[in-house]
Amino acid sequence: MRNSQITEQERQKAFESKKKAEVVERQHLHVRYHIEDMDVSDRPKRFLTAFAAILRHTNYRFALEHFIRISAKCGRCAVQCPIYTATGDVCDIPCYRSELLLSVYRRHFTLGGMLKGRLLGSGYLTDEMIDEMADTFWNCTACRRCTMECPVGIDHALITHLGRFILSEIGIAPRALVVSTREQLEGKTGNTSAIPLPALIDTLEFLEEDMKEEKGVDIKFPMDVQNAEYLFTPAVSDFLMEAETLMGIAAVFTATGGSWTISTEYFDAINYGLFYNDRILERVILKLYGQAERLNTPKILIGECGHASRSAKQYVPVHCGGKDAKPVFNILEYTYDMLKSGKLKLDPSVITERVTYHDPCNLARLGWIVDKPREIIKAFCKNYVEMTPTKEENICCGGGGGIVSIDEVRSYRTIIGGKAKADQIRATGAKILIAPCANCKKQLRELVEDQGIDCEVVGLHDLIYKAIIFE
Repeated sequence: MRNSQITEQERQKAFESKKKAEVVERQHLHVRYHIEDMDVSDRPKRFLTAFAAILRHTNYRFALEHFIRISAKCGRCAVQCPIYTATGDVCDIPCYRSELLLSVYRRHFTLGGMLKGRLLGSGYLTDEMIDEMADTFWNCTACRRCTMECPVGIDHALITHLGRFILSEIGIAPRALVVSTREQLEGKTGNTSAIPLPALIDTLEFLEEDMKEEKGVDIKFPMDVQNAEYLFTPAVSDFLMEAETLMGIAAVFTATGGSWTISTEYFDAINYGLFYNDRILERVILKLYGQAERLNTPKILIGECGHASRSAKQYVPVHCGGKDAKPVFNILEYTYDMLKSGKLKLDPSVITERVTYHDPCNLARLGWIVDKPREIIKAFCKNYVEMTPTKEENICCGGGGGIVSIDEVRSYRTIIGGKAKADQIRATGAKILIAPCANCKKQLRELVEDQGIDCEVVGLHDLIYKAIIFE
């Protein structure tokens, strides 16, 4: 017991030391991971020009006009923010961050603000204000817990997204996201991980051989099949790092007789535009939808990825035909339907370890996919335990909002952004943590490693592959 106490004390001391160092360093984060491709002179003027263009061509003005007329400074959102509870820094309070942008809108884009500013000669946007916004907007994980707490319904995550959008239009955006989306939209490979098509085909053929040897069943990854029911597109990183997830999904389709296909022209559901730029978001959505039309698939199915699923679910109707657009589903929904219909059978004796489940913010926050994965898990994992809080009120993994892709800030993600999540995981005593999201899995694996938690992070279909029964 004494050794256990000493270890815990040392761990806490090390955490506090890292925390202080990160809090000091974080004010300089944008210097390290933001990219300035454009002329850095006269940034305030360029910021306001970009802001004006966005207001002219979008509907953001309606939201901003509402937000500036109600209080945005009560601070109740602070108790829900995992970043603020870890740092205690006022800059991390969601309403403080939102006010940075709202004050710019109020001063430069409302009649009263413009008249008052010119009369007093004050309130002008400065380089220092832009630096502060660049810093604090990218410290946010966009988990949207603050929005649930706001008594007047201010969407702080929407304001943060708009701030990132404006900054990216003047050349201030995380290098990792800019480089990845450039390769996705303009590069030779056409995907964020720069995987060549021959490498993709080789990988899938290898997995097919592996599954045949292990399961004794011909499990295929169909490619470019016309008129299949589903166009299946995962986060492209799954082809590199989540073989077990892909094998589980393929096994489910084989066991249930599902009709699906993968496009060889475009096979990446990642949409980093959701994190920082609406123009990028739209281009990626159109690229994905174009493959569904090319192969004449009536439905779009996204793999285990929170942000990819949410971006397709919410923005395919926006950019591709409204209510007449092809419907978007997440693989968890398909697997759940197959389980309930009796077409999918799972062996409850295979997984014996204690299991817990992490709700990806983009799946659970708005109540979209909450109970279905739990019903699947409980059907074959008998030693299941919930986190607290959970479901719609879950705590972010610490890498949301695109931050997980910025490897330069890993220590910030796992020591500051992921502290609350680490405490949650540790409290469950689980040996297996299910996270049905590519970004969450990357973040949580780094989190349990850096925080010294004895827990394996997997996708839901990783476990399904182990327990699936073929008839």
